[in-house]
Amino acid sequence: QVRLVESGGGLVQAGGSLRLSCVASGRTFNAMTWFRRTPGVDREFVAGIAWNGAITSYSDSVKGRATVSRDNAKNTVYLQMNSLKPEDTAVYFCAISRGDAIWLDPKEYIVWGQGTQVTVSP
Repeated sequence: QVRLVESGGGLVQAGGSLRLSCVASGRTFNAMTWFRRTPGVDREFVAGIAWNGAITSYSDSVKGRATVSRDNAKNTVYLQMNSLKPEDTAVYFCAISRGDAIWLDPKEYIVWGQGTQVTVSP
């Protein structure tokens, strides 16, 4: 089955930027979504993108600061995050939807990566 590997996380000061990548081991025609998890909080929807990139969705917490994109030729989904805030600190996961719809419910996703840590210092 397709496997996902996230990268691009790290330590950054507030106001900085990071570009997260999610590389799939094979091609997928499903929607893909970024979630994040913080201590004491379940997985939180961040951003999603349909297979052809025509439709995107963002959580209110990152809207205006994040851009999700994908390059299907490279089997890769990206999350560009700017103006990072300490509250963005989390482990970020990418996931493959069970179809080409973007759901907020993590139960609708069939494949998950292992996550990449983003830490934003004050």
